Amino acid sequence: MTSALHATDLGKRYGRKWALSNCTLDIPSGRVVALVGPNGAGKSTLLHLAVGLLTPSSGSLTVLDGKPASSAEQLGRIGFVAQDTPVYSGLSIAAHLQMGAALNSTWDAQLADRRIRDLGLDPRQRAGRLSGGQRAQLALTLAIAKRPSLLLLDEPVASLDPLARREFLAILMEVVAEHDVSVILSSHLVADLERVCDYLVVLAASRVQVSGEIDELLSTHHRLIGPRRDLDSFPETVRVIESSHTERQTTATVRSVDPILDPAWSVESLSMEDLVLAYMGQAEEQRRELVRSKGGGQ
Repeated sequence: MTSALHATDLGKRYGRKWALSNCTLDIPSGRVVALVGPNGAGKSTLLHLAVGLLTPSSGSLTVLDGKPASSAEQLGRIGFVAQDTPVYSGLSIAAHLQMGAALNSTWDAQLADRRIRDLGLDPRQRAGRLSGGQRAQLALTLAIAKRPSLLLLDEPVASLDPLARREFLAILMEVVAEHDVSVILSSHLVADLERVCDYLVVLAASRVQVSGEIDELLSTHHRLIGPRRDLDSFPETVRVIESSHTERQTTATVRSVDPILDPAWSVESLSMEDLVLAYMGQAEEQRRELVRSKGGGQ
């Protein structure tokens, strides 16, 4: 099966700082992927590498089994909506569609015109006079009317109000259903992503913390609550992601394929947000430990 995105030890460095490091990832095609992480985690860097706006400092990356931006054909297979859904404020909607048609050999004018009509937008209206939600929908129209196989969206709903976000995501799901396009959607708004995505990638501290099908990840991660105890007593099949202790109680987020049968533990399911926060917390704790170890060695 073709991979939507395949990275091996991928890294991008700016001076002495790694924006993305040791990224090994294989995202299958046909998925709607939630790319989640805190600000500065490397989400935008990964997407910019995928569309060829950046070149790797280390490792390798293929998108739809090809090198990013290696040819006009390769570029034509990928739709990209950058942060802040950029459009040209001085151009009309009609001019944006004309530009899209001129730049893309696979442009579907009927699709573009129908989406603008369904959105209730006036083609004569300048983009600078559109609301944030309307600009986002125009940018999405430009991306999908080129008939891409893969759609990359970098925080497209971050600045939208809840209603505009819901409308944007609803139309995105219509696009996925109608046109069989793979999607990688970067955002830190996990509750929105949980409704539309079936695959999860968590980026934190410039590294991939976990990735996989959301249903599988949720079925193998648990919150355990019980009497305070040493977590080293867990079997090797149980991996502790995050833990906290009070004087009498231990709470732990763990990953285990096998059921937790110890009656001392109360076992709870996790939401996608719980899962994301646990891995982000783990990455932050590892970062702090690294800082402490460096400070202790001076």
